[in-house]
Amino acid sequence: MPTIPTVDHVDIERYMGDWYVIANIPTFLERDAYNAVERYSLNDDGTIDTVFTFRKGGFDGERKRYNPTGFIRSDNNAEWGMRFVWPFKAEFLVIWLDEDYSQTVIGRSKRDYVWIMAREPELPEADYQRILAFLAEQGYDVDKVQKVPQRWPEDEGA
Repeated sequence: MPTIPTVDHVDIERYMGDWYVIANIPTFLERDAYNAVERYSLNDDGTIDTVFTFRKGGFDGERKRYNPTGFIRSDNNAEWGMRFVWPFKAEFLVIWLDEDYSQTVIGRSKRDYVWIMAREPELPEADYQRILAFLAEQGYDVDKVQKVPQRWPEDEGA
């Protein structure tokens, strides 16, 4: 498949912070994940400190935490390499980003994995359906996309 197009530009500082994983085509690490959250922080050297947390198997399941490093690979800040294990860097492309930076989609040219994320743990159904239609246009098999259960007490968040 051809390379999947990215958004035109990402204001990297605005993109930093917490993103709730609303749905995905999960990697083997993410199967059966609940309350999945990605947190991005810009390091002084320009790399991106990433903290990925979730509960395994249920809302009260074991808390898992992974800390890959992101590397910006393009002038528009929309193409990253994400390293979980040295020296391998996985392709990580910002292919959808709304104007207020409240919803984003990370994709890959292989169309094997995708992450629909939002600043809040819920996404309006109309927005979710619009994103699924966009992913289908990009060549994704949207039947593989799975919602990630999110349930947070009102006084608690990511």
